[in-house]
Amino acid sequence: MLDAPFVPRRGRLMATGMAAAALLIFGLVALLIPGPSSGGSWEGGDRFMMLGLGVLMAALLSRWALIRAVPRSEGLSIRNLMITRTIPWSEIVDVTFPEGDPWVSLELQDTDVVAVMAVQRADGDLGRSEADRLGRLVDARRAAGA
Repeated sequence: MLDAPFVPRRGRLMATGMAAAALLIFGLVALLIPGPSSGGSWEGGDRFMMLGLGVLMAALLSRWALIRAVPRSEGLSIRNLMITRTIPWSEIVDVTFPEGDPWVSLELQDTDVVAVMAVQRADGDLGRSEADRLGRLVDARRAAGA
């Protein structure tokens, strides 16, 4: 379907797995490092900070897992790592995916270039077909005057 959301596959899977691993590893370290009663030097604050580091890493990785681009009537809503923005269809001049680039880019009328991290080269053939679908979608929306 042309209007389906664009979501990375490999990047999302990797980020989700690494977030779970960060929580597990840092949680286990926080629990298993010996405290003063066992001859170690870790105290409650040290354990809390270690667990907090794992939670922080998982939170940052979850941002990567939430990357997406959603076609809407008013434009393409792009959620990248740090910024979410909606670009009106009429402002998009071209969709490019040059060899070597990690993700698709949109060239805008004001000469700005916006990355669409939801369509990634790491997804292989799926990434290329999603880039083609995005190009067809932009052409269709611009032709319809949306």
